[in-house]
Amino acid sequence: MITIQPIAEDSLIVYFKNTIDLSVTHTIMQLVDQLISHTVSDVFLDKIKQNILEITPSYTSILIQYRASQISFDEIKTALNQWDKKKATSTFSSPSLVHTLPVYYATEVGPDLPHLAKRHHLNPDDIIRYHCEEEYHVYAIGFAPGFAFLGRVNPRIATPRRDSPRLSIPAGSVGIADQQTAVYPNHTPGGWQIIGNCPTPLFDVTALPMTPFKVGDKVKFTPISKTEYIKQGGKICSNWK
Repeated sequence: MITIQPIAEDSLIVYFKNTIDLSVTHTIMQLVDQLISHTVSDVFLDKIKQNILEITPSYTSILIQYRASQISFDEIKTALNQWDKKKATSTFSSPSLVHTLPVYYATEVGPDLPHLAKRHHLNPDDIIRYHCEEEYHVYAIGFAPGFAFLGRVNPRIATPRRDSPRLSIPAGSVGIADQQTAVYPNHTPGGWQIIGNCPTPLFDVTALPMTPFKVGDKVKFTPISKTEYIKQGGKICSNWK
């Protein structure tokens, strides 16, 4: 059962479960898809579709901004609750894409790779293998534009964030934080354990969409050589702060 709470005169949050779970992600994307799709019709949601300005899904909730001059919080809440009751007896499969991202795994672009190997009593090749074996789900997009939270990391290499965040993480850096992994789409401070770098641009403000990911998609990582990494536009970071 969902919980709906207002956070501003033109915004509300729809809460699902309190735990991060793939089934919750599927339900969230079911609602998002039905709210933004012109081809999917729902007798309850159709009443509010035209007055929604922005939808932002996360791990266990959805932020909805709407035209308060055209529709009230109570009207949206009623429609969403009716949808929630109906969905219990309906089936829906949200289409998703599988993105394969190249990664150069090496200390010169992944300074925390030796730390992970030592912490887990593995060698760096084991870390790389375990990281590449998984097919990750995009659970949420946030923190920075285009930053996709991916899960779940193999427990053998799951590692907490660094005690002291770095002041600058280069764009493309591939990190691990607990059971999550991600690619930093832009230069930004951050505390994730960096194990490599992806030369593929993942955020472009001039593109549409600006990022290739959406919640519900899947991501696979594949290792590449330094030569291939440089060929694809990758850069070596020699000054980690």
